[in-house]
Amino acid sequence: MSTVRDLQRTRRTLAMAALAGALTLLALVSYLGGGSTAPVSERTGKLVLPGFAETRAEASAIRVTLADESYMLVATGEGWRFEARDGYPVRQDRLAELAEGLESLVWDTPRTEDPGKLNRIGLGDPGEGGTGALIEVIGANGEPSAALITGRKGDAIYARRPDEMQAFRVTGNLPPLFSSEAWLDLGFLDIHEDAISAVRLTDAEGESLFLQRAVGSSERAFRPAPPYENYRLVSRIAVTGPALALARFLPIGVKPAAALRTQTVARHITQTHDGLEVDVRAYRERDGYFVTLRAVEAGEGAQRAAAINERARGWAFELTETDWADYTPLVSSIVKAP
Repeated sequence: MSTVRDLQRTRRTLAMAALAGALTLLALVSYLGGGSTAPVSERTGKLVLPGFAETRAEASAIRVTLADESYMLVATGEGWRFEARDGYPVRQDRLAELAEGLESLVWDTPRTEDPGKLNRIGLGDPGEGGTGALIEVIGANGEPSAALITGRKGDAIYARRPDEMQAFRVTGNLPPLFSSEAWLDLGFLDIHEDAISAVRLTDAEGESLFLQRAVGSSERAFRPAPPYENYRLVSRIAVTGPALALARFLPIGVKPAAALRTQTVARHITQTHDGLEVDVRAYRERDGYFVTLRAVEAGEGAQRAAAINERARGWAFELTETDWADYTPLVSSIVKAP
């Protein structure tokens, strides 16, 4: 009797094992493509903005609308400018990335068409406080010739037409759109720390100081130079920030110098070993911390100074309070008079 029961038990075990194996095989087949496929649309694989090359050539402006701001990139006879910054030059690499991205963007798989879910993938209507970025390419007639709402979630880019709720994942690449300052071409000053030989400071109290170092010396080698050679350093660390400030020039914004409403609070002049001099004047405005720049260069070429002045003339550059402080230290915080 026991033998029969054992045989029945063995048969049940084998049957269960066979069923489990069949289920595993079915799951594997489904995983390898035998199951349901990803959703597709008649748009899948097609360009999001067909004919954009022609649209791009005739564009007079590009408007980006976000939930909390709107900004315009404008084509001028002197290149593209940032309208919200009274015509400050736009970064050409960022502009090219946007134009090429829009031209090559391809519809991929359809996603939600539920208006209540669009914000989750960055496609909510920015005009209603949503998470999307509305891009409008303005033609020569002043009207939009192409428009698209785009957004990101993780590494994926999503898009939809402004007059439709159907969202798609798209294939391609677009530059970040959610920081208007990122379009400003502010990286024009390239002075290496090793090139700086001297700095002249005039602080808010009218006190002055001249710091100097020899070629090839360390960043902490700046010392008071004539007529301040008998002054004693408060600390070497206090010298480094002001002495090398211009090598770390990193504006966060810009406005016309004519819009400055305060007087200069400090002056900071950087000299390089090979004859370039940059005069920085600092302003504490109600809307931030600003500086103006003017370069002078010895010699017949003077190309570096001309290039700096071409970009800096007529503009005031906004700095963080920390960076601005390196241009405006009190002389008494660096040295003690004999």
